[in-house]
Amino acid sequence: MKNKDIRNLSGDELNKKVSELKNELFNLRFQLATGQLDNPSTIKSVKKDIARVKTIQRERELNMEKEA
Repeated sequence: MKNKDIRNLSGDELNKKVSELKNELFNLRFQLATGQLDNPSTIKSVKKDIARVKTIQRERELNMEKEA
């Protein structure tokens, strides 16, 4: 997921996206533990996507505080 795509999402959509990504990460970790995961690098990419979304959420929070 690219930063441009994430920035176009609203606040509620960002929260929903974080929830979805965390759920996906849980499922990937479960597959890794049971030996069913084909590509372990997907865990790393999902973690990075979560970090991207949370970073943009935090930037928006800081911008709101500056404006107030």
